[in-house]
Amino acid sequence: MPTVAPLDLQGHVVAAHFLGDIPFFATAAGTIHRLDGGEKVTEAHQGLLTCIRDPFSPTLLTGGEDGKVFRIGKDGAAALLAEAPRKWINVVAGGPQNAIAYAYGKSSFVRQNDGTVKEFPEERSVEGLAFAGKGLRIAAARYNGVSLHWVGTNAPPVDLEWKGAHTGVTFSPDGRFLVTSMQENALHGWKLDGKPGENRHMRMTGYPAKVKSLSWSPKGKWLASSGAPAAIVWPFSSKDGPMGKAPLELGTRANIMVTQVAFHPAEEVLAIGFVDGMILGVRIADAKEALLRRPGKGAITGLSWSAGGKLLAFSSEAGDCGVVDISA
Repeated sequence: MPTVAPLDLQGHVVAAHFLGDIPFFATAAGTIHRLDGGEKVTEAHQGLLTCIRDPFSPTLLTGGEDGKVFRIGKDGAAALLAEAPRKWINVVAGGPQNAIAYAYGKSSFVRQNDGTVKEFPEERSVEGLAFAGKGLRIAAARYNGVSLHWVGTNAPPVDLEWKGAHTGVTFSPDGRFLVTSMQENALHGWKLDGKPGENRHMRMTGYPAKVKSLSWSPKGKWLASSGAPAAIVWPFSSKDGPMGKAPLELGTRANIMVTQVAFHPAEEVLAIGFVDGMILGVRIADAKEALLRRPGKGAITGLSWSAGGKLLAFSSEAGDCGVVDISA
C-alpha cells in the first residue's frame, strides 16, 4: 500500500500542484502552502478562485476575488502580473514565452513577457482559456462555442460554434483537437487539422454531472474526464479522435462520483479522485486498480503528480490534503 503524508489545512483547498518535487496547496482563503523542508506559507489573494500549473514554465498561476493574477515560483515568491480592481478573476492560462491569459466579464486578456497586454472582447462572458502548444494562439470558451485568437496579429478570430454554454477548454498535446466542457453535462470537440473550414464536431455526451476535471495522457492518446461514477476516458489516437468510439470507464464505483482525474507524467496510469475523498490509481492497459488513499473528510478538489511520477499530491474541499508516495 502506498504511504500517505497528510497535511490538514483550514477550510476549502482549491488545488494541489507540484513544482518539481515540491507540493503546493492553494486555499480558497488565498494562502499558498508548500512542503519544502517543513510547511511554508505565501499570502497571495484576498479570496482565491483558481490556481493552475503553468504548462510552459515551472510556476503556478493564480486568480482571485481581489482582481489580481499572480505567478508563484518554486520558492513561494509571488509576482503580481495583472490587476483589475473590483473584478473576479477565475480563469487564467499559461502560454509560451512567459505569456499569460486571464479573463473577466466579456473579455480575455493576454499579457506578454514584456508587460504589454492585449484585450480580446467577446459577445458573451469568457468561461475558459487555453493556449495552443505552438505559437501565441488562445482559445476562449464562451456561450455557443470557442473563439481562437492569434495574439500577435489583428486578424479576426476563428469562431468554432456549438450551441450551449462552454465552461472550460483544452487543446490536445499535438494540437489536432480542441475540447470544451459544457454546462449541459457533456464535452464537445473540434478536429482542427482538417481542410480549411472543416472543423469536424465531436459530441461526447452521457455524463450524469458536469465535467470539471480533464487530463490528457502523456502522448495525448487519451483524454480522461470527471462527471460520472467512473473516470470516462476517450480515445484520441486515430485521426478522427473519439468519433464513433466508446470511451473506457475506469475505477467504477456504484453511485460515488469522480471529481478529479490526473494522468501520470510518463505512463498511461490515471489517478482518480472521488467525492468521498478516495483516490484510485488505474492502469489503462488492463484497468488494474490500486487504492492510493481511503475515503476522507471531503471531495477531492485537486490531483497532481510530481515531475518524476513517484509522488501524487491531493487537495480536498474539507482541507484534508496530503502527498501519496507510490514508490513506497
